[in-house]
Amino acid sequence: MRIKQKIAWFSIALVCILTTVLFFAPATWLGMALAKNTGGRLDLGDAEGSLWNGSAFIGVAADRHGDLTPLLPGRFSWHLSPILLLGQIDLALENSASLSQPVSVTGNFRHLQIGPSAVKLPSERLVGLGAPLNTLKPAGEITLSWDPLSLSLAEGGLNVDGTMKLSMDKMASALSPIKPLGSYLLSFVWHGQSADLELKTLSGALLLTGKGAIVNGQLQFSGEAQARDGDEDKLVNLLNLLGQRKPGVDKFVIGLEFK
Repeated sequence: MRIKQKIAWFSIALVCILTTVLFFAPATWLGMALAKNTGGRLDLGDAEGSLWNGSAFIGVAADRHGDLTPLLPGRFSWHLSPILLLGQIDLALENSASLSQPVSVTGNFRHLQIGPSAVKLPSERLVGLGAPLNTLKPAGEITLSWDPLSLSLAEGGLNVDGTMKLSMDKMASALSPIKPLGSYLLSFVWHGQSADLELKTLSGALLLTGKGAIVNGQLQFSGEAQARDGDEDKLVNLLNLLGQRKPGVDKFVIGLEFK
């Protein structure tokens, strides 16, 4: 057999092997990718199925042994089209316990379109993400929603275009006797590698306002926190934990500064 023929047959065999491996790739491969890209803070638990059709829960490490505690209710199931092998992406993600509707992800390795949806974020489980949430111990109804999002690779990072909203309703804290403290809305407007932020109070005793931006992954935020008239004494301890008192202001106003 000629050398060229041997090379051809070897190449065909190699392609067949790689294709077989990819088609039967276990769901745990996705967990490894998630853990790597989140520094080990998030992982997939009890993963079943394959890379193409599988399910798992998203968890955070609960102890030094690496045991996972579910971060979000329910199991996420995914259906990934084999057209991935041709460089195209067609992914459907479902979880009726956490998502308002299934999420579709389409595009290619350089540009993705993410369909609109919303995810419920159980406040009592967020403490597993560490400070300052494990100190504040928040309680309430937290929902992250988004309109269609466009993601694309660009020089220097990832471009994101679209809007997101973080609704925080009937929020409370173990550090405050007033329950609930209030309801809040944090809006994100993404344009490229930055986002404009705005925080406002919808109702409640703890008044939070501010504006900021995310630029190249860095948060810049300037805002204020203060108690509703008549609730200053009840909230003084919580306000002191949030930041420093603003000088030259008659009322007890805390500056919320992140740079």
